[in-house]
Amino acid sequence: MKRLVIIPLVLLTIFSLLSTRKAIILASETEDIHYSMKTAITYSNPANGSKIWNFTEDDRTIGLFMNNSWQTVELRNTTYTLNEIRTDEDGNKIGLLKLPKQQLIPGENLSLTTEYQIVAKPRSIPDISESKSGLLDEIPSHLIQAHASAEGPWASNDPRIRNLAQEIAGNETKILKIVTELIGWINENIDYETHEIPLYANQTLNARSGDCDDQAILLVALLRTLGVPSYLQIGAIYLPEYTELSRKHWDNHVQTVQRKMGWHSWAVAFVPPWGWLPVDLTFVPEGFEDPLNAIRYGAAAEQNTVQYMNISKVDYIADSLEAKSFLTENGFLMHVEEEMIQVSQDGDSELYPEVTVILIAVIVVVVLLTVFLVVRRQWRQPKEQKPL
Repeated sequence: MKRLVIIPLVLLTIFSLLSTRKAIILASETEDIHYSMKTAITYSNPANGSKIWNFTEDDRTIGLFMNNSWQTVELRNTTYTLNEIRTDEDGNKIGLLKLPKQQLIPGENLSLTTEYQIVAKPRSIPDISESKSGLLDEIPSHLIQAHASAEGPWASNDPRIRNLAQEIAGNETKILKIVTELIGWINENIDYETHEIPLYANQTLNARSGDCDDQAILLVALLRTLGVPSYLQIGAIYLPEYTELSRKHWDNHVQTVQRKMGWHSWAVAFVPPWGWLPVDLTFVPEGFEDPLNAIRYGAAAEQNTVQYMNISKVDYIADSLEAKSFLTENGFLMHVEEEMIQVSQDGDSELYPEVTVILIAVIVVVVLLTVFLVVRRQWRQPKEQKPL
């Protein structure tokens, strides 16, 4: 689990650059959109180090995304053999690779690449309204048991979290009304600020600031306190206007390069009669004047977003802290490069990649200039005199 969340988590900080802009969709929302996504990771044990990196199961684990009514994702290629497919504690499918070595001594490195083929399908949010919302006592007990406990990163049993949730919700029993009241409170009281490691809900409350997953975690904690099933979801967003973003994280022990994509996270809440609804607290270009915009127009509702994994029970904040300590204390390094491109249904590359556009433009200009010079030269030449 640890390595599965390292990449999205450290890259969530980059999304602060994108949180106020609407992602570009290059195809009709009535058609499937096809993407190719590649991830290349290099584990390095520097030559001047003194520790041995003994690979664990986490180091050879890859995420397999989700397959549902909104998307189909297929693992197309891997550097090393996919040895086993499992389901983790939160129901996410993961793959275990067979690596050629079990450890890295100082001076060694190991690289692995994965490539996914993605079909993003048309999607829509139900016609929601507070007046038609189901009530708290309509929630199935098995969902409360599975997705409304205080386990994992939620800290929903913290007295401050519990008191705040009850203060905001009051005597309200309509679930969607409770959700919108919580959205409004977070939007008004929590500033957007990035963190390299996600914050627990009580930490976000103390700091009065947090990025996309921090705010989503706070919302989930508040909802769970009130008995509303909810969890965190992480996804990748296709962003063709961002050709390359390079950053260093975790005291320079993790270096990332992103091309045409960004990672993002949001909450998912169970609201009868509509079921599970995504709730985005930071990437809503339409704004929060109407709190329902967080559901109707969040990133998850856009066709250029690919759902990656759910987090409901696993304490991924503790896992992230442990992963950072492991790299920094041992002097190990990770280099991550990710790219997402739009492809045709036949698997061809993007219809109009930048290099192709530039090349076509240059050719057109050269041809037009040549024609202009030839015509101009012929016009200036004296006409041949006809014999009398």
